[in-house]
Amino acid sequence: MTESQNPKIRNDAELLRSLGKLARGLSALFWGLPASLIVCAETARIELLKPIGILPALVVNALLLFGLWQMGDFQKQERPWRNALDRAKLLGLVNLGLSPFLFWFSRMPEQLFFRAVIFVLILSAILFLFNLNVVLKQLGAMLPDETLRQETRQFTLLNRWLLVCWLVFVAASIAVPQMFDLSALINPEILFWLQHAEIAALLFLGLAPLAITMALIWKTKETILDSVFGSRH
Repeated sequence: MTESQNPKIRNDAELLRSLGKLARGLSALFWGLPASLIVCAETARIELLKPIGILPALVVNALLLFGLWQMGDFQKQERPWRNALDRAKLLGLVNLGLSPFLFWFSRMPEQLFFRAVIFVLILSAILFLFNLNVVLKQLGAMLPDETLRQETRQFTLLNRWLLVCWLVFVAASIAVPQMFDLSALINPEILFWLQHAEIAALLFLGLAPLAITMALIWKTKETILDSVFGSRH
């Protein structure tokens, strides 16, 4: 083996290692996203997870951070990719730091400070999902699959718009009742159905981007495994 071949072999080995960590990171994100939603919601209700306190919320948020850190070895020289990944990591750290307040809020829900922190945590979680879609967009742009690149670009844009609509809808839901006495302006039966429609809209605008993001993560991971590692057999 000549010396000129050694750098190529070394670079190929480094690329395969980074792709392997990238695939593991995507797997951690795929399982961590729904787990964090379920566990954090259950921690705030303090029912099934009461005996173990703040630990479950910390674990699932740490899993998301682990996934992002695993992805960090891939294409370190690409500045847009690195910037998007760093923003997602920062928001992941914020989520991890604030997650214990879910348990404390469930113990003392009357405390205004805990309510404010939970609001910040929800906002941070939405921004995390928003930035995670930017990460997937940048990742898709670096992979050789043209179909994946187009789908990632289109669906991450859709997800970000849905999340922006969610934020606007929540802001309107908070502001309008403060500005107007809806019970005096709207028939009680109509108001009842409007409140249920509001909940349905919030669920759709929040859960649809989560589901689409998980589908994109899974397809990206499978593309990496099929096109890179599968070609070696």
